[in-house]
Amino acid sequence: MQISDILKQGAVRSLSQVTSKKRLFHELSELSHTVYGLPAAEVLDALQERESLGPTGVGHGVALPHARLHGLDKVAGLFIRLDKPLDFDAVDRQPVDLIFALLAPKSAGVDHLKALALVSRTLRDGDLRAKLRANDDPIALHAVLAAAQGIKAA
Repeated sequence: MQISDILKQGAVRSLSQVTSKKRLFHELSELSHTVYGLPAAEVLDALQERESLGPTGVGHGVALPHARLHGLDKVAGLFIRLDKPLDFDAVDRQPVDLIFALLAPKSAGVDHLKALALVSRTLRDGDLRAKLRANDDPIALHAVLAAAQGIKAA
């Protein structure tokens, strides 16, 4: 599995007007509807339900919200880069500006975990995070993430 297997080019955004986790989840839900045809309300509910179990901010300004849904046949990714970091209750208490959301089929099992591990490993790279923060063009952001797959694939 590689980043390009789970992240479509159209599923990448750079946003400046997100001021809360709730607003971010709305943006992710709308993006999932636009790109993958998923019901935005179901995605929103699933993301919020998972987040209520514990924050998905993993540190270094990165969050990995994720949820399992009906209506998917494989793991799907969404990436948002925020101009202004927001509080995400991250483990290191730092605000978050790089968000890679994963949506998985209810029956995904190990594929969901593999995707989560891949994204987590990829975004641990400080140089990669710097490149993502230095760009606001969605095509360039997707290219940076897709290029990382050769280095980070396990």
